Amino acid sequence: MSALQAALMAALEAVPARVFDAPPVRGAVPYIVVEEPVLARWGGAGIDGREGRVVVSLHDAGERPVRLRALVAAVEAESAVLSGDIGEGWRVVALRLVRSRIVRSGGERWTGHVEFSVKLYREG
Repeated sequence: MSALQAALMAALEAVPARVFDAPPVRGAVPYIVVEEPVLARWGGAGIDGREGRVVVSLHDAGERPVRLRALVAAVEAESAVLSGDIGEGWRVVALRLVRSRIVRSGGERWTGHVEFSVKLYREG
């Protein structure tokens, strides 16, 4: 859902890393990718709803993931305020942190994943 991705990208503009909606072909680290959400339908009479998960991936390099830890914390904090109208008639009902983790992704590369549970609707 492009509206949710765009809203998350806008919310993360304050984080000191470039934000993309897909992995960049050439991107210097650190950078953030707001991945495609995985959503299922929910709702009732007159309500078109979706609920599911969205993952924000962070990529960095270094001997230790010190900077990446700070970026993960910033993503968690900046995303927490996302609610209400996000465009195209959609409204976020709830965005909740499910988990975050940091893993070594080869050599001195590190990847962080911040996963959120999301519930949104559009009145029909």
